[in-house]
Amino acid sequence: MSRNTFISILVWLALAGTIYYLADSIQNPNKIYKLGNTSSVVLKRGLDGHYRTEALINGEKVNVLVDTGATGVAISQSVADKLNLKSINAVRTNTANGESIGYMVRLDSVQIGGVHANNVAAMIAPGLDGDILLGMSFLGRMDIRLYKGEMTITQVD
Repeated sequence: MSRNTFISILVWLALAGTIYYLADSIQNPNKIYKLGNTSSVVLKRGLDGHYRTEALINGEKVNVLVDTGATGVAISQSVADKLNLKSINAVRTNTANGESIGYMVRLDSVQIGGVHANNVAAMIAPGLDGDILLGMSFLGRMDIRLYKGEMTITQVD
């Protein structure tokens, strides 16, 4: 391989990496390292109109979709396996996709920036793909404000 070819490959790889980084920063603006450690976090709405963020569940970094319309926290089977969650019991649920079976679990901790809660009810939803839905079993313990494309979540003690 000639030196010019090698340099061209490096330039294209650097360009592709930069484009990926910028696109990810626009689509997922709420990275865990940007949220700080105060008792209030401000999430920016993504291009799709949703609030997504990185969170810590039982100390493990995961991607969540903040869903004020969800009763609880819903976790896919693959993420539940990653977090080593064991179900308490099976329950029948009604979702937007119809009736299904879910498995109740308790999360030791859920944290977004410095906002946290312990002993949070959640459900393993085997049919769920993608992000964790972070619903009211966590959010109901917080003060939530929506204003001009930002969601402020404040710890309430």
